Amino acid sequence: MIPAPLRRPFKHALILLIALFTVVAIAPQQVKAQTADTVSTNDVQFTDIPTAADSIAAAKKKAPVTDTAKKAATVASVATAAGKDDANTSLWQLFIIGFVGGFAAFLLPCVYPMLPLTVSFFTKRGGTRANAIWQSGLYGLSIIFIYVVFGLLITIIFGPAALNGLATNGIFNFFFFLMLIVFGASFLGAFEITLPSSLANKLDANSDKGGLAGIFFMAATLVVVSFSCTGPAIGGVLSSAFTKGDRLGPAIVMFGFSLAIALPFTIFAMFPSALKSLPKSGGWLNSVKVILGFIEIAFALKFLSNVDLAYHWNLIDREVVLSLWIAIGILMSLYLIGKIKFSHDSDVTHLTVTRTFIAMGMFAFTIYMVPGLWGAPLKAISALLPPLSTQDFKISAGGGLAAAPANTTTIKTKKYEELFKRLPKVEGLDDWYDYDQAIEVAKQLHKPILIDFTGWNCVNCREMEQNVMPNPEVLKLLQNEFVMLQLVIDDKTELPAAEQYTSKATHKNITTLGGKWLDFEISKYETNAQPYYVIINEKGETLVQPPQGASDVKTFKAYLESGIAAYKK
Repeated sequence: MIPAPLRRPFKHALILLIALFTVVAIAPQQVKAQTADTVSTNDVQFTDIPTAADSIAAAKKKAPVTDTAKKAATVASVATAAGKDDANTSLWQLFIIGFVGGFAAFLLPCVYPMLPLTVSFFTKRGGTRANAIWQSGLYGLSIIFIYVVFGLLITIIFGPAALNGLATNGIFNFFFFLMLIVFGASFLGAFEITLPSSLANKLDANSDKGGLAGIFFMAATLVVVSFSCTGPAIGGVLSSAFTKGDRLGPAIVMFGFSLAIALPFTIFAMFPSALKSLPKSGGWLNSVKVILGFIEIAFALKFLSNVDLAYHWNLIDREVVLSLWIAIGILMSLYLIGKIKFSHDSDVTHLTVTRTFIAMGMFAFTIYMVPGLWGAPLKAISALLPPLSTQDFKISAGGGLAAAPANTTTIKTKKYEELFKRLPKVEGLDDWYDYDQAIEVAKQLHKPILIDFTGWNCVNCREMEQNVMPNPEVLKLLQNEFVMLQLVIDDKTELPAAEQYTSKATHKNITTLGGKWLDFEISKYETNAQPYYVIINEKGETLVQPPQGASDVKTFKAYLESGIAAYKK
């Protein structure tokens, strides 16, 4: 039972949190098209995209259900389920990222030493063990409330649709690169980032109040006082949320982050004797901070690479990032075994078993990256690296993949081919980069088109290109049965003045090539997701309803086969 004096403020806080969730949850997930396409599509007829119910009704009127129709319908339903599963998986990934980040933040010198003090405070203040447990539970919920509201406010301020745009925005990526470098340097001991002391003092004074208000302000004081440690960690986990572009991403990642921090305070208040089993505060806490600093600096290079690719600077090649990561890995390994130390570190007189195993893992990971300098795919981290096409030197693995089919059309020069030389590619595929050209090629070859809405900075696109498309059965279908069209939605190449226009769907000025293809995706298919795969014929008609991508070989292969069957029919 909640004590009577606490019911009303607790109820108000809960209503506020639910209201914030509702504001974000009911916001439109996708930008809806209001009018027809604005992309130049000469001699191409677009048709409306029917719903699944319309397709089934039309099929019943026209002809009996064939095996091909059954197969297409089955794949459509599987693909739809896969799309929902992908969304759920993305949120679970963000939660796990936030939780791991929160646990790492809990082990930092600004948070960990406060655990016994806080538990002791609640044990004495509560009077009875039951009251201590109840109050510490409210303390944990208050921590979660503060962080989740912060995440929701980020979504409300930027807007759910804007999150995806921010994930591919060059200025935003460069900002995160600088921010993580600054936070990493702070963790290494260059300086300390703190919020104004006056804010902490006011919150601390309010924490003396009784009831829920006092407990809430105690939690707020912890959040503010520990910001010098948790701030950089929050920046790291929130960058993952923006990269995913999900509307609830910031709230979910902050929920995981705050849960990992709040749980220890609540659990140890329930079982205070367990505190004796925890390691005492000491130099190892600073070691955790330094390791996180190295990790944040390494992660910052991902955001710099995003800018380099989208704006075609051609400076941050794959081997550049790998060389820096290997150097960071070596420094981390040497730091863990005590061969190097910073001014605020204590001497490592001996290696603990835990430290030894972590050092072994770091040495092994560093060695794993070395062959990547000569072109090894490094599938475990390929989605975080610049594409293999940016590698200046690579030793061919030889033999495994079939060569790309020869260009047998009358079109010998691919539009934008030079522009996308560094775009991640699947070995053995012959890609086109302009919609009108792909339509003309499809007419000449009598093949359907697979549109691949992709991006320079799309992590999930890299996973498809590394793990699904190279599968021999999938690759054979893509090589022999389709005209491959890659439309890069985050390319920053300026369109000629005559081709710039105002979108009828979003009412924004379209000035870049990537903006043109993103507007096409929004206007035609009512989505801004990447990767997104659509099978069409030479008239621009969608062949399989609804157009769906997939994240596993079996579903993607079935989707391709249903598109081929629909085209031949």
